[in-house]
Amino acid sequence: MAYWFWVFLFYSLAGCFLERAYAHRATGEEHPVRRCLLFLPLCPVYGLGVMAVLALPLSMRQGLWLPIAGAVVTTVVEFLYHWACEAWLGVKFWDYSGVPGNLQGRVCVPFSLAWGALTAVALWLIQPPLETLIARIPPVVTYLMLLVFTADVVCSVRILSVTHSVTALRGQT
Repeated sequence: MAYWFWVFLFYSLAGCFLERAYAHRATGEEHPVRRCLLFLPLCPVYGLGVMAVLALPLSMRQGLWLPIAGAVVTTVVEFLYHWACEAWLGVKFWDYSGVPGNLQGRVCVPFSLAWGALTAVALWLIQPPLETLIARIPPVVTYLMLLVFTADVVCSVRILSVTHSVTALRGQT
């Protein structure tokens, strides 16, 4: 389980930095806007996406199958993550409604293609040295990070659910 936890954390962190770089480059945004669930610099959709791809059979993670399977699987994860955040917490962290080939504003073809390329880069170039690094992390560090992560999830979900409840109440008055 520690392995999966660290894979999730690493790619969630990398995804957060990628999101910030993209937002700054594409929109000129100087101050980051909250685009994910957590307060820590983590975008869970990236970690979950890579975990889902790593869970695929080995035959789907090799050769040209990887970018294709990566695009499909991570797009499904992105759609479900967006749906869950909207359904359970009342928040939308992104909206692709204006992008061609979108599905309910949750996913779109251009970003699905990007997911495919990103998963190929991640698994071919980043994952092998990351696995070596993960194997060297002492259990106590894993437990401490799990404690910090759990606290962040609890606080983030609590704040978002209270904010959603207040917003819903204001809409009724």
